[in-house]
Amino acid sequence: MKVRHLRGVVAIENQTSGHPWSLRLFESELRQTNSRCFVAMAPHSVVVGFGCLLTTGFETHVTNIAVAPQFQRHGIGQQLLCRLVDESIALGLQEVTLEVRATNASASRLYERFGFVEEGVRPKYYADTGEDAIIMWLRGLLEPEVQARLASLREK
Repeated sequence: MKVRHLRGVVAIENQTSGHPWSLRLFESELRQTNSRCFVAMAPHSVVVGFGCLLTTGFETHVTNIAVAPQFQRHGIGQQLLCRLVDESIALGLQEVTLEVRATNASASRLYERFGFVEEGVRPKYYADTGEDAIIMWLRGLLEPEVQARLASLREK
């Protein structure tokens, strides 16, 4: 993700999030050395999705991932998540975590396809609705089983 992508990224964020990140927050993410952000592009340089992660030195936290509504259910979210997991592996990290709304069944199914498992709940995590967040983890990124699952997902 580059500054030139932010108008499209913020537009998607505003369409998909009840409590969207601001332009300034995305700009801040781009400046942080422990943050990585990626975009999915359609022809004519149209941003159709994005994903961000934060590394702690021990693990990766997926901080934000979204696909424009008109491009959802086309595998873009899966491609973005593959990129985030691959970046974690490239950084030498073994674990990835994220939060997902308790009612976001489609996102939960995507994460489960990657091997993420529920390991906790953050009660009333989402300020816009007071909804709980499910804490999910994908551990052992270099284990053969995880690598085989990731290889299969990359091919799709």
